[in-house]
Amino acid sequence: QVQLVESGGGLVQAGGSLRLSCAASGRTFSNYAMGWFRQAPGKEREFVATIRWSGGRTYYADSVKGRFTISRDNAKNTVYVQMNSLKPEDTAVYYCAAVGHPIPTMPQYPNEYDYWGQGTQVTVSS
Repeated sequence: QVQLVESGGGLVQAGGSLRLSCAASGRTFSNYAMGWFRQAPGKEREFVATIRWSGGRTYYADSVKGRFTISRDNAKNTVYVQMNSLKPEDTAVYYCAAVGHPIPTMPQYPNEYDYWGQGTQVTVSS
Protein backbone atom coordinates (compact mmCIF):
# COMPACT_ATOMS: atom_id res chain seq x y z
CA GLN A 1 0.00 0.00 0.00
CA VAL A 2 1.27 3.46 -0.93
CA GLN A 3 1.00 6.19 1.68
CA LEU A 4 1.33 9.90 1.09
CA VAL A 5 1.69 12.03 4.21
CA GLU A 6 1.48 15.81 4.03
CA SER A 7 2.91 18.20 6.60
CA GLY A 8 3.61 21.89 7.00
CA GLY A 9 0.14 23.38 6.99
CA GLY A 10 -0.96 26.02 9.45
CA LEU A 11 -2.18 29.55 9.99
CA VAL A 12 -0.36 32.44 8.37
CA GLN A 13 -1.10 36.09 7.72
CA ALA A 14 -1.68 37.39 4.22
CA GLY A 15 1.64 38.01 2.51
CA GLY A 16 3.34 35.27 4.49
CA SER A 17 4.86 31.97 3.42
CA LEU A 18 4.48 28.27 4.14
CA ARG A 19 6.19 25.17 2.81
CA LEU A 20 4.24 21.96 2.52
CA SER A 21 5.91 18.57 2.32
CA CYS A 22 4.56 15.24 1.14
CA ALA A 23 6.45 12.03 1.76
CA ALA A 24 5.63 8.83 -0.10
CA SER A 25 6.13 5.51 1.64
CA GLY A 26 4.91 1.97 1.62
CA ARG A 27 5.20 -0.42 -1.27
CA THR A 28 7.42 0.51 -4.16
CA PHE A 29 5.60 2.09 -7.06
CA SER A 30 6.59 3.72 -10.31
CA ASN A 31 6.27 7.41 -9.60
CA TYR A 32 5.72 9.40 -12.79
CA ALA A 33 4.56 12.67 -11.28
CA MET A 34 3.38 14.22 -8.06
CA GLY A 35 1.09 17.13 -7.60
CA TRP A 36 -0.73 19.36 -5.20
CA PHE A 37 -4.42 20.11 -5.15
CA ARG A 38 -6.53 22.15 -2.78
CA GLN A 39 -10.14 22.23 -1.72
CA ALA A 40 -11.89 25.11 0.00
CA PRO A 41 -15.20 24.62 1.82
CA GLY A 42 -18.07 24.28 -0.63
CA LYS A 43 -15.76 24.18 -3.64
CA GLU A 44 -14.42 21.46 -5.89
CA ARG A 45 -10.90 20.15 -5.58
CA GLU A 46 -8.61 22.48 -7.53
CA PHE A 47 -5.29 21.80 -9.22
CA VAL A 48 -2.33 23.75 -7.83
CA ALA A 49 0.91 22.38 -9.27
CA THR A 50 2.56 19.23 -10.56
CA ILE A 51 6.09 17.98 -11.16
CA ARG A 52 7.46 15.17 -13.29
CA TRP A 53 9.47 12.77 -11.17
CA SER A 54 11.97 12.24 -13.96
CA GLY A 55 13.34 15.47 -15.33
CA GLY A 56 11.56 17.76 -12.90
CA ARG A 57 9.31 19.55 -15.39
CA THR A 58 6.70 21.62 -13.58
CA TYR A 59 3.28 23.07 -14.33
CA TYR A 60 1.19 25.50 -12.27
CA ALA A 61 -2.33 26.76 -12.04
CA ASP A 62 -2.58 30.38 -13.15
CA SER A 63 -3.82 31.37 -9.69
CA VAL A 64 -0.52 30.39 -8.05
CA LYS A 65 1.99 30.98 -10.83
CA GLY A 66 4.83 33.20 -9.64
CA ARG A 67 3.94 32.67 -5.97
CA PHE A 68 4.21 28.89 -5.48
CA THR A 69 7.15 26.65 -6.35
CA ILE A 70 6.92 22.87 -6.49
CA SER A 71 10.05 20.75 -6.10
CA ARG A 72 11.00 17.18 -5.31
CA ASP A 73 13.69 15.17 -3.59
CA ASN A 74 13.94 11.85 -5.40
CA ALA A 75 16.12 10.27 -2.74
CA LYS A 76 13.56 11.06 -0.04
CA ASN A 77 10.54 10.35 -2.25
CA THR A 78 9.24 13.70 -1.14
CA VAL A 79 7.56 16.57 -2.94
CA TYR A 80 7.36 20.13 -1.64
CA VAL A 81 5.45 23.26 -2.43
CA GLN A 82 6.85 26.59 -1.30
CA MET A 83 4.00 29.06 -1.02
CA ASN A 84 4.87 32.76 -0.91
CA SER A 85 2.76 35.93 -0.94
CA LEU A 86 -0.15 33.98 0.43
CA LYS A 87 -3.64 35.40 0.07
CA PRO A 88 -6.84 34.68 2.01
CA GLU A 89 -8.21 32.96 -1.09
CA ASP A 90 -5.40 30.38 -0.79
CA THR A 91 -7.14 29.06 2.34
CA ALA A 92 -8.00 25.41 1.77
CA VAL A 93 -7.11 21.84 2.60
CA TYR A 94 -4.08 20.97 0.51
CA TYR A 95 -3.66 17.45 -0.81
CA CYS A 96 -0.70 15.82 -2.46
CA ALA A 97 -1.14 13.07 -5.00
CA ALA A 98 0.98 10.74 -7.10
CA VAL A 99 0.67 9.30 -10.58
CA GLY A 100 1.67 5.65 -10.70
CA HIS A 101 1.26 5.01 -14.41
CA PRO A 102 2.82 6.44 -17.58
CA ILE A 103 1.17 9.68 -18.62
CA PRO A 104 2.20 11.82 -21.60
CA THR A 105 0.77 15.09 -20.33
CA MET A 106 1.33 17.18 -17.23
CA PRO A 107 -1.39 15.77 -15.00
CA GLN A 108 -3.74 18.44 -13.70
CA TYR A 109 -6.99 16.58 -13.13
CA PRO A 110 -7.77 14.54 -9.99
CA ASN A 111 -8.70 11.43 -11.97
CA GLU A 112 -5.20 11.30 -13.46
CA TYR A 113 -3.73 10.58 -10.02
CA ASP A 114 -3.60 7.16 -8.40
CA TYR A 115 -2.64 7.90 -4.79
CA TRP A 116 -3.70 10.65 -2.40
CA GLY A 117 -2.71 12.00 0.96
CA GLN A 118 -5.11 12.90 3.74
CA GLY A 119 -4.63 16.64 3.37
CA THR A 120 -3.26 19.47 5.48
CA GLN A 121 -5.09 22.68 6.35
CA VAL A 122 -3.70 26.02 5.22
CA THR A 123 -5.43 29.11 6.58
CA VAL A 124 -4.45 32.60 5.47
CA SER A 125 -5.81 35.43 7.56
CA SER A 126 -6.38 38.92 6.18
